[in-house]
Amino acid sequence: MIRVALAHPDNHKPIKLLDQVIAALRIRHYAYKTEKVYVRWIKDYVIFHGKRHPKDMGENEVTQFLTHLAVNRNVASSTQNQALCALVFLYKHVLDKELGKFKGLVWAKKLARLPVVMDKKEVECLLAHIHGKPWLIANLQYGAGLRLNECLRLRIKDIDFSYHQISIWEAKGAKSRVTMLPLVIEQPLKVYIQKVKKQHEKDLKSGYGSVELPYALSEKYKHADKTWKWQYVFPASRISQDPRTGIRRRHHLDETVLPKALKNALKKTAITKHVTSHTFRHSFATHLIEAGYDIRTVQELLGHASVEMTMKYTHVLNKGGKGVTSPADRL
Repeated sequence: MIRVALAHPDNHKPIKLLDQVIAALRIRHYAYKTEKVYVRWIKDYVIFHGKRHPKDMGENEVTQFLTHLAVNRNVASSTQNQALCALVFLYKHVLDKELGKFKGLVWAKKLARLPVVMDKKEVECLLAHIHGKPWLIANLQYGAGLRLNECLRLRIKDIDFSYHQISIWEAKGAKSRVTMLPLVIEQPLKVYIQKVKKQHEKDLKSGYGSVELPYALSEKYKHADKTWKWQYVFPASRISQDPRTGIRRRHHLDETVLPKALKNALKKTAITKHVTSHTFRHSFATHLIEAGYDIRTVQELLGHASVEMTMKYTHVLNKGGKGVTSPADRL
């Protein structure tokens, strides 16, 4: 393990570099998944350069590594960018060193892909073969445009049945927004939430019932982690140990649950498109635009940073600036 010349205040032993990286990530409230990914890229970077310490390297070595990913490993542009973000974080927040402009870097080619979209009959057919919690989540993705992780991180307080809306906090790009709550799932969701509440009450009696809170809310509001409003709408089926704190509690549902249910459901249909859980979100946006809703409204509901990101759905419908009628259709 790589070490840096920094003594621990208690035992005067050097602190491992990766421990510093993890500490820096947690101070800034990065997701656990991001933490694991960043640590993996930093390890790969160090191994690629013969286990040299990052403090003895810089822009040239980072450029060599990222170019290697694009040229030799043929990674996607998003993967290369992820590795870059990890290394920039390392140098900026751990080693206190700014990197340059990467002038000699070979960037991975970014492919312009149109989103896969199901038509309304395909959505209806697929949903008919999904049941239970996966059905509720799939309906939130198609009916409200939520990302999968946004569904899984929903808290009880985020669902407003009176105003038929859902609040999404600190989503992708640290953006928050409000979207609609589909009327079709309101009653099934209410019934389901009552079951979740009974499970929570049972957990409390067993000495559990706490949930991870964002930022430092657990310190600011004592015992808030056990209150009903902060519980996950889609909790895991069992109590597990938090890998960061060691506390045993009920986390949110695993992100593989819906994809597995979706895979089984697709086998029972005649749909040949490459459908993932995110396809429901793509279909939500496309069908809204198809129904005549303003592109800016759709942008806000999706939580896109710019309207250009939302414009890709107009191309799916051939309603963009390049939409033309085939000469064969004019015969």
